[in-house]
Amino acid sequence: MAQDTAEPQIGVLLQISNEMGRVYKEQFGRGPTRVRTEFASPDTILVILENSLTAAERALVTLGEHERLRNNRIFLQYASVAEFCAPVERITGRTVRAFVSGIDTVEDVSVETFSLHPEGSAAVSRASRS
Repeated sequence: MAQDTAEPQIGVLLQISNEMGRVYKEQFGRGPTRVRTEFASPDTILVILENSLTAAERALVTLGEHERLRNNRIFLQYASVAEFCAPVERITGRTVRAFVSGIDTVEDVSVETFSLHPEGSAAVSRASRS
């Protein structure tokens, strides 16, 4: 019986991974080479994206401008909250309560965290409160 509940969950996670790769490509001009999505809890989704830096961003890393790169990337991610939240909400059927984005510029790994409202909640999406 555990397999019956796991298979749909795997499909949801794969769909979210694909959508986050697409969002990155659209928002930053380059998609990641690896994306993995996991439930951290029943109400928390983590999306780990690797190798998503553009050539210009890699040049900033070479120059040691990690803080500037983090600030630029985070600014763009929070300017696009709706674009990040919409696929998660569509795929899960739940609204996003909170969106947290981070990047390790040395390792070129980003993490998008989505905290979801409980199933059946009529709470407002984080995307509408940007």
